[in-house]
Amino acid sequence: MPLTRSIIESTVVITGASSGVGAATSLTLACRGAQLVLAARSPRGLAQIGEQCRQLGADVLEVPTDTSDPDAVERLAEAAQERFGHIDAWINNAGVALYGRLLDLPLDQVRRTIDVDVFGYLHGARAAVPRLRAAGGGVLVVVGSVLSEVSLPYLGAYIMAKHAVQGMADSLRQELRADGVDEVSVCTVLPGSLDTPLFAWAANQMGRQVLPPRPLSPPQEVADRIVRLLEHPRRQSFVGRAASTVMWQWRLAPALAERLLSLYGQLAQFGRPEPPSDGNLFEPVEVPREVEGGWRLTPATLATLPSAALAKVRHHLNGAGTHS
Repeated sequence: MPLTRSIIESTVVITGASSGVGAATSLTLACRGAQLVLAARSPRGLAQIGEQCRQLGADVLEVPTDTSDPDAVERLAEAAQERFGHIDAWINNAGVALYGRLLDLPLDQVRRTIDVDVFGYLHGARAAVPRLRAAGGGVLVVVGSVLSEVSLPYLGAYIMAKHAVQGMADSLRQELRADGVDEVSVCTVLPGSLDTPLFAWAANQMGRQVLPPRPLSPPQEVADRIVRLLEHPRRQSFVGRAASTVMWQWRLAPALAERLLSLYGQLAQFGRPEPPSDGNLFEPVEVPREVEGGWRLTPATLATLPSAALAKVRHHLNGAGTHS
């Protein structure tokens, strides 16, 4: 069931709202006149995005929230209800990432990843669904990833979480249907690799700089899809040609796709040497907030690619030149 009110009359809660997909979605909905409840761990980051939304004419409530804390998520929902009287959509988006060899990762970092990326979404669903029903119906959007369906090496904790979130959304949808609750839609968004700050802020135990898988899509594509889902819900939506292509390769030829993605992960996922880092796993990174991460290929970013991957790029470009 879509929103029961127009977007300009709707209250939308967005977690992870201070950067990337969350910030892009906040700004897009601000342009549409929605009432926004923005949540993230960093008060400073929230204030920055909140002010940008206000400049676009939106009524905004900022609620600093660690979504791994169920009490904090409940307080977020209560604050939204008290301020605006109803919640019409809830976008589960807050997340962290952790790179490293799965058998060697510190367990406290793995647990933290699961706490934020899985339990954070469960806490959001538990807070949202009763209030969406009380509002007469609404939409719960779960921001997953193509990695909810496929896998890469050295990102195992994050991929465990994304697979779990996919299962959670599917089970919740089935349970609501079994209970006769047709006024709440549960929609999963599965984007491919996005140009967001996530890669720069990820916890990293590999000893080398993280480089995002390519091709990259702008987070605005996901924001536009989320807004469309609020008005026209569907159970699952891939964003970006690369996401759909990789998913179908994995489904149709899983053994081959697994080997190719393993090779890609070894050759092109890391750059220059870099000391291990907790990233934003336990504390937010206090830097100016941006929607994009600045990763899409320019001469400057091309220079950061590992030599093996760069050689493949050059080979491809040379080949393309000989056939033109």
